[in-house]
Amino acid sequence: MSYQQDQKYGEAYGQGQYQQQNWNQHSESQQYGQQPPYPGPSQGQRPLGQQDHGSFPGGSYFITHRDTNAVLNIDLQQGAVVKSKSGVMIHMSGTVAIQGNIKFSMRKMFTGGQMSETTFTGPGRVVLGPTLLGDIVTLPIDANSTWLIGKDVYLASTVDVKKDTKSQGFGKAFFSGEDLFVYKVMGQGLLWLTSYGAVDRIDLQPGEHHIVDNGHLVAWNCEYRVERTGGSTMTSMKTGEGFVCRFIGPGSVYIQTRNLDDFATWVRTAAGGQG
Repeated sequence: MSYQQDQKYGEAYGQGQYQQQNWNQHSESQQYGQQPPYPGPSQGQRPLGQQDHGSFPGGSYFITHRDTNAVLNIDLQQGAVVKSKSGVMIHMSGTVAIQGNIKFSMRKMFTGGQMSETTFTGPGRVVLGPTLLGDIVTLPIDANSTWLIGKDVYLASTVDVKKDTKSQGFGKAFFSGEDLFVYKVMGQGLLWLTSYGAVDRIDLQPGEHHIVDNGHLVAWNCEYRVERTGGSTMTSMKTGEGFVCRFIGPGSVYIQTRNLDDFATWVRTAAGGQG
């Protein structure tokens, strides 16, 4: 987009004349990220397809280049705001205002919480992308849902989505492949998460169990416990192998199809180091 085109784009946005093709104008009462329900196979696995687009008060979004090089495109109306992890902006319209915020606290320093974030204010388009090869998924958040997510999977969110650090206990942290502290997400709006590899969603009925290997968790809103699957306890504690996460419904689990720790081990081994 040229400077002149970008300028006209911003003027049209500012006058309220710009309309994204095939999208209607949206009001505050509109639902976030309207998408039809997907019943899934009999065991509740929900494959996430190539199409992911929707709207929120003050803007709309669509995800491209799925599912290993995914990019999040957000179109903001005048004054609309989204937040993101620092350092994930690829490009944006010249009409978008960008501000970096540092939120220092002793608690965040201790828990490893996010110390900085970036705020984008419309009008215009913002394009975001994660560091690793993988997918981006949209997670609607409302007053009736509270999610836990790995700290490394957060990409961006609408302005009314709130996240805080939560301890999940040493045992779960060590053997699940997640950190001691994860994010607890609440509020109202849309949350965008990243993964290493593609993403599957598992929907569980009340009392239904599902087992996920450690290192593959992205987000979950149901109970889980860590179990040993084989080998001695001492060997498992040293390596983290032989442990899985057993989730118990009702609820949903987002999992990534690749394990970053396994990839890092492979790289070290291929480079002549120790795994």
